[in-house]
Amino acid sequence: IRPKTKSDLQVSIESSGFQKVIRYEIGSEKKNDDWADYVRGITWILAREGHQVPGFDVRINSTVPVGSGLSSSAALEVALLRGLRDAFSLPLTEVQIAQLGQKVENDFVGARVGIMDQMAASLADPKHALFLDTRNLSYQKVPLPLDRADLIVINSGISHKNVGSNSGADYNTRRGECERSCERLGVNQLRDLGPEALKSAAFLALPEVLQKRSRHVILENARVLSTVQALEAGDLAAVGRLFGESHRSMRDDYEVSIPEIDVLVEIAAAQPGVFGARLTGGGFGGSIVALARAGEGRRVADQIAKLYSEQTNEKATVLVPGAGL
Repeated sequence: IRPKTKSDLQVSIESSGFQKVIRYEIGSEKKNDDWADYVRGITWILAREGHQVPGFDVRINSTVPVGSGLSSSAALEVALLRGLRDAFSLPLTEVQIAQLGQKVENDFVGARVGIMDQMAASLADPKHALFLDTRNLSYQKVPLPLDRADLIVINSGISHKNVGSNSGADYNTRRGECERSCERLGVNQLRDLGPEALKSAAFLALPEVLQKRSRHVILENARVLSTVQALEAGDLAAVGRLFGESHRSMRDDYEVSIPEIDVLVEIAAAQPGVFGARLTGGGFGGSIVALARAGEGRRVADQIAKLYSEQTNEKATVLVPGAGL
């Protein structure tokens, strides 16, 4: 994204994925419940944080499918903030860009998302996984064993916006359930609890739905730590097992998967040469990520997509991961 600067306060936005040209004036940003809210939110948050920018024209070209669980909104936020930083010499670091992107989602769009997607878009690179501590924003780049494995992404063809509910509202509901669990368990965040907490009287006294939500988060955090260790040890079989455990937890405890995604994961996991597969993103549709033997990723992904289409009548799309994905 390379904004064309202007001398007035008018902003004009075009996108390769949408027909309508969006126009507005900086200082008059209002939420309109469309994709351009992410752009409006950026100029709004920049002004709130003391970074005044003039108007600009921008055309957005993207190969990240919208509603696919691949953080298209975070990609847009980071790309546009970088473009505006370069165009107007804004003193913003990559971490600050990620923080501003999260504020756009939280304070303007109204989605109570964390900062993981923005940090990944801002800091990740194709050869590493980003191990992030969202409490203090410390991070570690963990090398991916690309000489031994291919990372493949397959879009189910079902947008989380078309599942029958508002994905942002669903995300906010899950976050609210986790916050209620924290209140009952007497902790600030579920990350403050280890797997042993699942045997405590306080946990067992939670309503069933809160037990399920908090169990997912507690064990998912443990799986993240185990995945980092497995990657560092080059144990791809262990990484694959952890992928499978993660998906089952998202399906059964966090309840953010859908039947088509489950079918896609089952097909992927059954293929020779695949170590494991799981839902990626916020759920309620979207994509899966799988780990396959090096050199077999594209062939395996095409076979998975073919079998999925035969079983569901949905068209899957194989995507090529890059930096931040």
